[in-house]
Amino acid sequence: MQQQHVTLPVADGSSMQVFTVVPSGPGLFPGLILIQEAYGVNGHIRNVAERLASEGFAVIAPEIFHRTAPPGFEAPYSDFSAVMQHYQAITVEGLTFDMKACFDWFQNAPSVNEDKCGAIGFCLGGRVAFVANAVLPLGAAVSYYGGMLDSVASLAPSVSGPHLFQWGGLDKHITPEVRSTVTSAMDAAGKPYASIVYSYADHAFSCDERPSYNGEASREAWALSMAFLRNRLS
Repeated sequence: MQQQHVTLPVADGSSMQVFTVVPSGPGLFPGLILIQEAYGVNGHIRNVAERLASEGFAVIAPEIFHRTAPPGFEAPYSDFSAVMQHYQAITVEGLTFDMKACFDWFQNAPSVNEDKCGAIGFCLGGRVAFVANAVLPLGAAVSYYGGMLDSVASLAPSVSGPHLFQWGGLDKHITPEVRSTVTSAMDAAGKPYASIVYSYADHAFSCDERPSYNGEASREAWALSMAFLRNRLS
């Protein structure tokens, strides 16, 4: 597979570094925007990008803190205070510009099937994946334990593709009420979705670098995510 860091122009005049991974070999690959947790496009997210590429997706992972943090910014999982200023600075408007810059990259990448694109994100990225599905013509999107996803539930009428929500039932940050706000908005908008709660898993259950990692839930959620995306992007 081919990996590289690329700097993209963004429509608001900023520049954004992204990490891209494209499978080796000929053919057109479906594109996936992979959206980071709050801790940057770190080693874990780059590993996820490689896993997705090994599944046959062309992947772009944008550094969505680029307006306030330097290129390549990462923070340890043990220090949320290091990301707080960047986390609080993001806006739906800015994220819309960022997602469109990623989508434009797909449109110009010779190895990407620009008609078969989706998004997947974790924690903060789960919220942003929902925004991406609302502002881009995506075929599907996946949100893992999307933090504050209820704050953007009003975008549900604009959602393009079917959306898969995956939650940890032990997650104290994302309550049943939050989940209900999101799914109720999707129901009211008549949008197709699946919402899966792993009752035995906590927040960030899919990150093997965090104490809350749950191998069973992670493997099950990955298998479901791949089936969900392949059914709609193949």
